[in-house]
Amino acid sequence: MTDESPPVPDDVLTSATERLEADDLTLAENEKLLHALSELTPIYERDRSYFVLGNYDREQLRRLDLVVDRLDRRTGACAFRMSDVRGNWDNGIQKFCLIADLVTHIVGVAEREPSGFLVEQGLLVGTEEYYEKSHVLKREYPDAEEDHPYGWMEDGVFELLESDGRLHRWETEDDLLEAVEALP
Repeated sequence: MTDESPPVPDDVLTSATERLEADDLTLAENEKLLHALSELTPIYERDRSYFVLGNYDREQLRRLDLVVDRLDRRTGACAFRMSDVRGNWDNGIQKFCLIADLVTHIVGVAEREPSGFLVEQGLLVGTEEYYEKSHVLKREYPDAEEDHPYGWMEDGVFELLESDGRLHRWETEDDLLEAVEALP
């Protein structure tokens, strides 16, 4: 057995290289980014990969970890959060786009105040490639005093996803686990 990493598929390198060349990065920055991508071998070694987005506050992070754990238990799957991808990334949007290019599924866990991935939601619906692989697990608040606890931008994203069967609602953690089971 050798210590060599499995080769990165050509289409992954092409996509990453095009993105990196599109930005004015130094050679050292390019090398750091490509090294970080080489650490993502489980993404292209498995049939399904899940990029899980959401809020990193303590309680919300615990639920994100729960989603990652349940998805990661699936045969032939790997799941991870954005923070699981190491490296010193100065540009979070670039990091998001490079990872989103590689995965088979993008899963957002939306909870109000704040939902934790507002910018990424705009990218999900603004990029057909990302939209096609996106699902959102939206927390419902039956006792909420306001009709729209998420705001107009997120409500628009939720409506689009719901019209395509990509929005899954939950209230309790048990509901969240059921919503995870409904994901492809």
